Amino acid sequence: MKITQIDLYAIRLPLITPFVVSYHSYADMPSLIVKITTDEGIVGYGEAVADDHVTGESWESTFALIEHSLAPALIGHNPMHFEALHDLMDSIVYQAPAAKAALDIACFDAVGKKLGVPVYDLIGGRYHERFPITHVLSIGEPAAMAEEARERMEQGYSSFKMKVGRDVLSDVARIRAVREAVGDDIAIRVDVNQGWVNASSTLQAIELMKGLNIDWLEQPVKADDIEGMVEIKAKSTIPLMIDEGMKSKREMRQVIQQGAAHKVNIKLMKCGGIYPAVKLAHMAEMAGLDCQIGSMVESSVGSAAGFHVAFAKKVFSSVELTGPLKFSKDIGNLHYDVPFIALNDQAGLGVDVDERVLEELTVRRTTIGQEGA
Repeated sequence: MKITQIDLYAIRLPLITPFVVSYHSYADMPSLIVKITTDEGIVGYGEAVADDHVTGESWESTFALIEHSLAPALIGHNPMHFEALHDLMDSIVYQAPAAKAALDIACFDAVGKKLGVPVYDLIGGRYHERFPITHVLSIGEPAAMAEEARERMEQGYSSFKMKVGRDVLSDVARIRAVREAVGDDIAIRVDVNQGWVNASSTLQAIELMKGLNIDWLEQPVKADDIEGMVEIKAKSTIPLMIDEGMKSKREMRQVIQQGAAHKVNIKLMKCGGIYPAVKLAHMAEMAGLDCQIGSMVESSVGSAAGFHVAFAKKVFSSVELTGPLKFSKDIGNLHYDVPFIALNDQAGLGVDVDERVLEELTVRRTTIGQEGA
């Protein structure tokens, strides 16, 4: 089996409400969809959601990199050769994980369909039967966030991830309002997205959060401030998760060696796809670190890919892949049984892509290979 054609679509996924984090507010979500076709007529889909603030990639640069460098290099190669394909992509460009993730995911989807098995069976087989879904609260006024949490609790959600990172005092007010609204039995995770800048501000916030029963605190300081994470972990009673500061094997080794976190947030867009994510999960497990599969707010395609990794590996205790629930229109049909996700056993990613919707949301496209040569 060989890759003969790669179609690339730049799309914008419409959000039901704006998605607000410490560094940006998204009115819609720019994404890239990759469609690979093999000489046997098998089709696989992948996705790249680039983020200037996290992966150092933009929507436009990722499109260009896939179109002119990565996709042409993969034409003629066997999509089953995951190690060799990643080695090839790494030899072409340093980092650029979201771009590589799109092609990696598409290859896994195609190979699963070729063999008639779900992707999770390609990486160890299914371990988890289902995961509870955490609802993500965008940054807003304390009362508004509290009301949204109350409404979601009535729908069955038992955990919330709160986006904060504006300033310590207003952020703690947001957290306190949500805790008072949902009671003591609901899990609250706090994601700062680097917004508290340094260890000093974070330790101040932790002192103010005493008694609020926080599950864990995620990436309070700048991504490259591993020393700050180490200091916070040593002085905090709240478990600490690293996200933006942990992308590849290099950062994972650093986190392990320095004891910089209790939990790691693995995202396919940060590490280069399914194959590298599995390697990171194995490293974390050997070091005794808890794992989560996180999201860059992908469509059904990218979200399903993340779920397959989480469902296959014992080390994952939580998932945060809720992109499809935030879109008013999606290209795929990943099914949520809110407040749970239970993957189907269909071949590949198990997602049917609606080509009509894909075309509707596409603002730019190109073909590499047979039709584009």
